[in-house]
Amino acid sequence: MPTRHHLALALCIATGSLANAGEVSVAVAANFTAPMQEIAAAFEQTTGHQAKVSYGSTGKLYAQIVHGGPYEVFLAADADRPEKLETEGIGVSGQRFTYAIGRLVLWSPEPDRVDPAGAVLATGDFRHLAIANPKTAPYGAAAMEVIAAKGLGARLEPRLVRGENISQTWQFVATGNAELGFVAASQLFKDGKPLGGSRWDVPTDLYPPIRQDAVLLKKGEANPAATALVDFLRSDAALDIIKSYGYARP
Repeated sequence: MPTRHHLALALCIATGSLANAGEVSVAVAANFTAPMQEIAAAFEQTTGHQAKVSYGSTGKLYAQIVHGGPYEVFLAADADRPEKLETEGIGVSGQRFTYAIGRLVLWSPEPDRVDPAGAVLATGDFRHLAIANPKTAPYGAAAMEVIAAKGLGARLEPRLVRGENISQTWQFVATGNAELGFVAASQLFKDGKPLGGSRWDVPTDLYPPIRQDAVLLKKGEANPAATALVDFLRSDAALDIIKSYGYARP
């Protein structure tokens, strides 16, 4: 049975942990929304720190950071922009790493719409195909690579519906505004279980690897919560969450 001394000691430890707890402002690529929500909860439970997360397309988040946005850690959907931030002196040198490798899926909520080989792109009867904006979203750029590799650019161009980011792209398909679309594999889970519908897991040789890099930004260099988050993203606990959402572990 705990003594009064033990209870007092536990209270002191808990109070100290709360006193040392901080907050980190994080910019996160839209495709990583669901796993980041889990990671942020686990991070707070483990460290006491809170992650204040903003989601969006990698290109727009990068532009915000370059123009003085308040972020301290950036989780991109590509490797290029974190590298640019490091080169530009906005990211901390040596604090850039791959946290996940994304996978592209052609998906429809309709059970028989998408065949396992993706032949529907050439033969299917559909009006709209959703992709993320290839200028700002790496998953959109990957989708365009697949369409080009299949020689379907001219045929599919009139049917393309471009989402601002991969989250909006998924919404277009999920709500039926587009019959099918290229989405991130990570978006096809709910409560840890795969969503229904039909899908083509796009072979990875049809698009460049979607290596998703994170970088500690100069604004977070002196913030213990920011450096703690960077460390936590490399932990087995975080990597297990990442893998559970269909990403390949780096």
